[in-house]
Amino acid sequence: MDNQSPSALPDIRQTLVLNAPIQKVWDAVATAEGIAAWFMPNNFQPVLGYEFQLNAGPFGDSPCTVTELDPPNRLTFRWGKDWTVTFELIQREDKTEFTLIHGGWDADKLTEFGETHRLVRDRMSGGWVGLQKKLQAYVEG
Repeated sequence: MDNQSPSALPDIRQTLVLNAPIQKVWDAVATAEGIAAWFMPNNFQPVLGYEFQLNAGPFGDSPCTVTELDPPNRLTFRWGKDWTVTFELIQREDKTEFTLIHGGWDADKLTEFGETHRLVRDRMSGGWVGLQKKLQAYVEG
């Protein structure tokens, strides 16, 4: 995007092919029960503009808002004050290509908890790898 500030950091973008049909993966990433099974406890509802919370354990509840909803292919929500998270799903025969995009990173910004975006981005990049393994186990199990 051209409107990014010069201090913008690249999105976290991770793709995984899941051995599960697209509807099963969609249910895992776009329902409260599914999201809780591999990511965080939440009160999500698949409704455009819906405001919900992700329970980030020691960090408390993070406010989120559904900003894009295109079942069963794409879900985007704002997370906290700066971030966006997108789940993209593409059917590949009997499998699903799942891409996670975590954006909104800026080297000049601090999180709500006073840590630099650069530090948290590095931590989250590794964290998403583990979360996607949990998602994979959940939908393939």
